[in-house]
Amino acid sequence: MRIFTDEACAGYSHPGHPERPERVVDSCSRLREQTGLGLVWTSPEPVADAAILRAHSPEHLARLEQPEDLDSDTPFIPGIAQYARASAAAAVRASRAALAGEMAFSLMRPPGHHALRRRAMGFCYLNNMAISVLDALDGGVERVAVFDFDVHHGNGTEGILLNKPGASVFSVHQFPCYPGTGTRNVGSNSFNYPLPPRTPRSEYRHVLESALEQLGAQKPKLIAISAGFDAYARDPLAQMTLEAEDFYWIGLSLRRLGVPTFSLLEGGYSRDLPDLILAYLKGLAGK
Repeated sequence: MRIFTDEACAGYSHPGHPERPERVVDSCSRLREQTGLGLVWTSPEPVADAAILRAHSPEHLARLEQPEDLDSDTPFIPGIAQYARASAAAAVRASRAALAGEMAFSLMRPPGHHALRRRAMGFCYLNNMAISVLDALDGGVERVAVFDFDVHHGNGTEGILLNKPGASVFSVHQFPCYPGTGTRNVGSNSFNYPLPPRTPRSEYRHVLESALEQLGAQKPKLIAISAGFDAYARDPLAQMTLEAEDFYWIGLSLRRLGVPTFSLLEGGYSRDLPDLILAYLKGLAGK
């Protein structure tokens, strides 16, 4: 399994913000010390602006350079445009690695699934998922399915890929919850599975299974996973019930689909994030 990361992504922070460097630093340490998975560590090479501009407007890219906050949750930080570009590059490289036959996980920050074509929001500056999916489609992949199990609806991914030929988006998330979207299916290709706070684990798994069955029925050639770990029972930003073994089960369920997959780190803000990521990766690897 190939892990795309760069220690430089821990080089920024904002006082009191939950999207903090330790999310990646501690997760990398946990993965490096474990022995059950064979991991190959790779620093992502940059991608051209043309790849980013499939998903975002030129004005949005320019806005990331302007020294004022983008919204109340998404502050301007010096150099944030470069950090966001590196995270997007890792997503593209992970997608291409999956198409070459490798399991791939992008362990980078900032996350991306809330970023809209012309707007940053929700800790997200560039939509890493949409950028990587559009890169795959442009490269000739016939059908790409996004599976987003972050506890927050991936509104940005949905918005950018809405009705895009060859793309489909499946999101299982808490509602009501930030960003207040994802209550129903939209367009021809976006399928939402909203769940109320404190949904029992067994019911949550049943809905996840239903979403994966519908995804598999579309026979995608590539599955792109927004891997958020904030549906965890002790995550501070949501009110859900999953445990580490549930994330293992998600990984194993994706493995059983038998389709090339790559995963991007989205949310997950508890101190247990490193163990949750490890459980998920073990499921993906069938360990």
